[in-house]
Amino acid sequence: MIWLLEKWRRRRILKRKLIPESIWQPVVDQLPFLYGLTRNELHRLREWSTIFLHDKKINGVQGLIMTEAMCVMIAAQACLLILKLDPEYYDDWVEVIVYPGKFILNRVYRDEIGIVHTRRMVASGESWLTGPVILSWEDVAHVHHEHNVVIHEFAHKLDMLNGSANGYPPLHNGMDPRSWAEVFSQAYEIFCRQVEQGEGTGINPYAATDPAEFFAVLSEVFFIRPHQVKHHFPAVYQQLAQFYRQDPAARQTEPA
Repeated sequence: MIWLLEKWRRRRILKRKLIPESIWQPVVDQLPFLYGLTRNELHRLREWSTIFLHDKKINGVQGLIMTEAMCVMIAAQACLLILKLDPEYYDDWVEVIVYPGKFILNRVYRDEIGIVHTRRMVASGESWLTGPVILSWEDVAHVHHEHNVVIHEFAHKLDMLNGSANGYPPLHNGMDPRSWAEVFSQAYEIFCRQVEQGEGTGINPYAATDPAEFFAVLSEVFFIRPHQVKHHFPAVYQQLAQFYRQDPAARQTEPA
């Protein structure tokens, strides 16, 4: 019964508020990693993005005025992760906060002997458990960069569905939790050694921070440069393909 009500609610939203083609298509044209999607997949992405924009508040701060096109730019990238899943994966929180550029975070942490410290750091994105996603518009807008802050932060949101981010999101029926843990832990150890030894993989060294960042960064690369993940960490690619139920390498041309 609840599912029927939700299905009715979504149909009503899509009938009344579907993102206009005049806004949707220019956004799609700016996102090269969407080019290989089929017509049906793009239609679903447009629908999921419409529901996302209906259910979430996207608020600019520090004088940033969010246009409809800017909001759609965020929604389309966020919903790429759940294209073959469901908008309910983004339930239980309601706001996206967007700064004009990078912003300052105050991180509180406890050292080995128990002393609490506060560290100020510059960030382009942040995700809070059951709270908002925070983004830098400057970084969102630069979609041709090697990094994708929207995919990164929304991967954290999926990771947090099990609680705090730890690189272990809730897996689907049929996925083997032991295989996921083994594949990711081995790949993470290998990647950390590569970073320590200065070996270049083309993957952001920030992924070596902890398993949560490894999952988020590898999710970024999985969608925007999938062949890179498939080449360096083929077992990780297979796990991500099962989790996201997508195969980006099959729809993107492998670089020469």
